[in-house]
Amino acid sequence: MTNRRKFITQAVLGGLGLSIGQAAKGATNGQSVTALPTVISTWNNLPANKKAWKVIKKGGSALDAVEQGVRVAEADPDDMSVGYGGRPDRDGKVTLDACIMDQEGNCGSVCFLQDIKHPISVARLVMEKTPHVMLAGEGALQFALENGFHRENLLTDKAAKSWEEWKQESHYQPVINIENHDTIGMLAIDKDGKLSGACTTSGAAFKLHGRVGDSPIVGAGLFVDNEVGAAVATGLGEAVVKTAGSFLVVELMRQGRSPQAACEEAIRRITSKQKGYQDFQVAFLAVNREGIIGAHAIHKGFMYALSREGGHEVVQASSSL
Repeated sequence: MTNRRKFITQAVLGGLGLSIGQAAKGATNGQSVTALPTVISTWNNLPANKKAWKVIKKGGSALDAVEQGVRVAEADPDDMSVGYGGRPDRDGKVTLDACIMDQEGNCGSVCFLQDIKHPISVARLVMEKTPHVMLAGEGALQFALENGFHRENLLTDKAAKSWEEWKQESHYQPVINIENHDTIGMLAIDKDGKLSGACTTSGAAFKLHGRVGDSPIVGAGLFVDNEVGAAVATGLGEAVVKTAGSFLVVELMRQGRSPQAACEEAIRRITSKQKGYQDFQVAFLAVNREGIIGAHAIHKGFMYALSREGGHEVVQASSSL
């Protein structure tokens, strides 16, 4: 049993890689697949996926899986776009945004949260313990502390050095591109066919103090509807907010489009209506309730992590440019 478990949790090797790759390819082409349960997340986040998959395999809920999965990225000091170790704003402060949503449409969110390593877990408590959806800034921090979280310095030496170098070269101007900021968005389907999603980030590196992007905004950075499917966004948050991007993807799926076609249309809305899209990245990742996956970006280079029975894989997504 131990050897089998180790084998399953390894990244795709040999025939495993081929079989999962074929499943993913079929999914993005709109073909029906039966590989449930499923975990997907933005970018090369295999460690987060493996944690979420372990929860699913033990019979845990999709909600527990996505929370535990993205906490891996939040706690990783080498991931400079999420949680501990995230690059600071232009004032040298690490500020965090996150949201979570379950199969019943319940959701919770925090934004502009400082000194708390796991904003996703605070967001879940907002969902479960309050009548509200979003808490911000000092209020979010107060709520976290009242519920047992502890303040920590989230600015690592590595991130501080990056900030000092930026100040010398940028003349105190914000820099937004796909190299210096990102998000982890994760979607999961559990053994009962229930969907949940989570999204967490430290936001655009060296942003204006107080800036909030799409990640904590339900319907922009994340949206889940168990009757249809779910979607997450990554990239320039302002562009996603302007189109209510993840909600748009799910609504397009509701109207009958495949997850892939829905992601492509959501990107087309951005490139057809927003100026300067040649200079920023946005990508959408989606799954419908049957486990069919879609992923599309403005520029080449976006990838997502996929976990299903048999192994884990990083899949390259399509792009418009």
